[in-house]
Amino acid sequence: MEIELTVESGVATLTLAAPQRRNALTPEMSRELVAAADRIDADDSIGALVIRGSGGSFCAGAHTTTLGNAGSDPADENTYASLSAIYAAFTRIGSVRAVTIAAVRGPAVGAGLNLALATDLRIVARTARLMSGFQRIGLHPGGGHFVLLSRLAGREAAAAMALCGAEINGDRAAQLGLAWESVADEAVEDRAFELAREAAKDPSLARAMARTFRLETGPPALGWDVAVQTERAPQMWSMRRR
Repeated sequence: MEIELTVESGVATLTLAAPQRRNALTPEMSRELVAAADRIDADDSIGALVIRGSGGSFCAGAHTTTLGNAGSDPADENTYASLSAIYAAFTRIGSVRAVTIAAVRGPAVGAGLNLALATDLRIVARTARLMSGFQRIGLHPGGGHFVLLSRLAGREAAAAMALCGAEINGDRAAQLGLAWESVADEAVEDRAFELAREAAKDPSLARAMARTFRLETGPPALGWDVAVQTERAPQMWSMRRR
């Protein structure tokens, strides 16, 4: 198991537990994450969820083996299913019934950045490294990446990060609106849990408010689900050309 789920006082903690690869997502790990989200939704006593990575990293994106296999034939049935599993990891987190908070330390890259941006709120370390990462390795972004970035940080920041490969730290992320707060590395999780415990005091209210919040502030002109599919064909092309 590479996803650890614990619950205490109405707050669920979901830990990406593959530090040997900086918590990069595999299809198997992504399916575990989706299953954990299902368990959280089934427990009405949970009002908030904190997502974190082990070993000083949040998530380094999709695992290189998955991307490498996709490069041979991205339209292959098994390959398509594997990438779909990774996309489902962050889209599923985006629909968890509880209030969701990402505690980001170290790198959050590509699909890992998508996972962080899928939450309702982010607390990031000042030294965190946030980057799209797709352009740097010759891939078109996937998973609705442009929507996730632009709905929080605006068009300019999304262009700089996704089109031009700009990397930002936690302080810059907070300035751009990609995070609520940037704090010292050792304070990230404490601050995330402080906020989560406040949200979870009334789990039923927290869940109702999370749903309304997303309905009212949710995706811009192009919906997230549509964006996932819009990006898929050019991403498959970019995988094959590698």
